[in-house]
Amino acid sequence: VGAELVAELVANGAASDSEDAVLQGNVLVDEGIVEHVTRDHPFKDEKLFYRFVEEGEHGAVRKTKEGHRACWKDILPPVSGNSASPLQPSFSLPAQPELSTPLDTLEADSAFSLFPLDPANLELLNNVHPRGWVNPTPKARYDMVVVGAGAGGLVTAAGAAGVGAKVAIVEMRWMGGDCLNTGCVPSKALIRSAKEAARFADKEKLSELGIEFTGEVKVDFAKVMQRVREVRAGISVNDAAERFAKKLGVDVFIGKASFDSEGSVMVCTDDFCTKLKFNKACIATGGRPRIPDIPGLKDLARDYSGGEKKPAVLTSENLFNLVELPPRLAVIGTGPIGMELAQAFQRLGSKVVVFGRADRIMRREDADIAKMVYEQAKKDGVTFVFGVSKYEKVVADKEKLSGSFPELCLSLSLNNDGTAQNHFKFDAILVATGRQPNVRSLDLEKANVKFDDHSGVLVNDKLETSNPKIFAVGDVCSPYQFTHVADFMARIVVRNALFFGKQKMSSLIIPWCTYTTPEIAHVGLYASDLAAAGTRHDTFEKLLADNDRAICDAAPAGIVRIHAAPGDGRILGASVAAEHAGDLISEITLAMNHGVGLGSIASVIHPYPTQADAIRACGDMFNKTKLTTTARIVLRQMMKLSK
Repeated sequence: VGAELVAELVANGAASDSEDAVLQGNVLVDEGIVEHVTRDHPFKDEKLFYRFVEEGEHGAVRKTKEGHRACWKDILPPVSGNSASPLQPSFSLPAQPELSTPLDTLEADSAFSLFPLDPANLELLNNVHPRGWVNPTPKARYDMVVVGAGAGGLVTAAGAAGVGAKVAIVEMRWMGGDCLNTGCVPSKALIRSAKEAARFADKEKLSELGIEFTGEVKVDFAKVMQRVREVRAGISVNDAAERFAKKLGVDVFIGKASFDSEGSVMVCTDDFCTKLKFNKACIATGGRPRIPDIPGLKDLARDYSGGEKKPAVLTSENLFNLVELPPRLAVIGTGPIGMELAQAFQRLGSKVVVFGRADRIMRREDADIAKMVYEQAKKDGVTFVFGVSKYEKVVADKEKLSGSFPELCLSLSLNNDGTAQNHFKFDAILVATGRQPNVRSLDLEKANVKFDDHSGVLVNDKLETSNPKIFAVGDVCSPYQFTHVADFMARIVVRNALFFGKQKMSSLIIPWCTYTTPEIAHVGLYASDLAAAGTRHDTFEKLLADNDRAICDAAPAGIVRIHAAPGDGRILGASVAAEHAGDLISEITLAMNHGVGLGSIASVIHPYPTQADAIRACGDMFNKTKLTTTARIVLRQMMKLSK
């Protein structure tokens, strides 16, 4: 009992007073030594029941013979991310005999899929796939078993454990999933460096601002990537296996998960398999890059994936292992990921060519808004090849090397060239043609869960699968492949699975942002959606060229565009192009969530000068539409009466 322990600590002199005793109690809670019996409270000087947590009860890092925690640096040779000579990524296992301790299959895959194994990546591994992790003894039955520890899986596990459920989470590779390890976090750190390089390289804009910069902008790509790895490692503590086991009370299993019945999951390591029985389960296995069926492409991805060879085919899976900049980079795909990385690599020094089948980039966005990104990317130096009718083949010339990159030849046909082939030479090819769900290794048939290779796990609006005990969240089941969407899908699953909730995915109002320059953010419906549905609407726009803050910042390229219902001003959708569009869109999303009309936004005082004031200006425009001729006459009569 909390109050009894406080009294005991003070009486024995272990604590100076009750406040000190409570502080000590909360240290024990934070270290996972003590927890409230239902994990509803921190340690308090009250009549609340607490219990000691058995060591390794939720999973733990194995101890060495000397009693130390097992750590990756103990068995891996040291590698410096700042080596004077180029570091070569290695994705195969030839170096394994040099290890002081053998690795099991999952440990080997997790460790050797990262490069270089420098202090930052070792810190990352210690958090997201600890060496020698000891899986806990499974409970007789769990309230919730989560398969996959990406954003959606982690939020599901944390949310369910937070309301007192018995929870297990299973991860085969890296806690944190794509967002932490190969997606949002490392890409935004990379883009930040690229933006700074572009800022100093734009001497025309600097001159406009009264700054003369005569020096040369030098990009140390190895150091850029070192910072990317350090940022990722620093953030990884939030998704760490030990944090979920010790602080959140989740049973963390590292192993390969597959269903063996409608109510159980098998977790297998090299040594043995463990059965986890559940009342409810959630599939959160995410997705992986889709490699298009271009002759030679998959062979190159396999042949140049180990030893002393650079990866010739880049995807999000291996892009952030680079320590040397590809001098010439092809990007296949003109969507958000392709455009973010194409612009970033061009700014960091690559010569980038973007290939696409359509006649423009980012087809989901309004054409004029996407054109703003296109024009800026062209100004940065990116070359575009549109109208690709067929990618014929990719071959590598092993005799020609640019540094240690092989020379690649991409052959393709264009719509306006008939049968003629065009040949382009590069050092690496970045594939950004979409993602596919991770469903094939889960034995979903045994769980009576319907799925297909394109859509992934099939769910209803409450995120239930064809098995009512099993739910799904994130990229494995949703076309909205964003971390923040997986987060809120997880919240729906916790309510619906554990508390007979009826919350629906369709109730979510989902914003998104592409982190190019300018950023492009959107929420709700596009004008084309509204037109196709025959929905009456009015559109209000404010160009940033007319926004005082944007003018002061010398950043006039951008727009706020809001679609609203006539009469009540209910916001139906909005797009924003601006340097920080991702931050601006949240005000509009809040208004849509709470039914605040566009006219009401006009009454919200915004600091001056800000780019967000462009949103308020759209509200002013809407209110002016309500000032009809009749209203004007009435107002003039009222003014006469007030004299």
